[in-house]
Amino acid sequence: MINQIDKVLYTARTHTTGGRDGTGKSSDGALDVKLSSPGSGKPGTNPEQLFAVGWSACFMGAMGKAAAKRNILLPAGVAVDAEVDLGLTGGDFFLRAHLKVHAPGLDRALAKVLVQEAHETCPYSKATRGNIDVVIDVA
Repeated sequence: MINQIDKVLYTARTHTTGGRDGTGKSSDGALDVKLSSPGSGKPGTNPEQLFAVGWSACFMGAMGKAAAKRNILLPAGVAVDAEVDLGLTGGDFFLRAHLKVHAPGLDRALAKVLVQEAHETCPYSKATRGNIDVVIDVA
């Protein structure tokens, strides 16, 4: 089932040329990146790194919303380390991900609750749910 959007809050517009060895730019000029294939040694980032950064940022926002529902603020040191693996199975390419959440200053049980709620509400988590192998840990 595809979820429908009732109200668009933001639309990201980008233009990419050259694929993994090209460039990508946002329509507002805020993003302008050189792309390179993982392991190529060429300068630039790759789609897996961009995905990892995007998911981490979104996930932290979802954690902040979960904390706000409980009238608490996330400590300044909260961070997410994301690993996005590009791999092969039977000749087909797949992704898998591991998010490690660092929540210094938060009770571990509360941190786990916030992480679980964030994983339920984060749009990136929703988009990947059931599609790729995902592990989320609280450090």
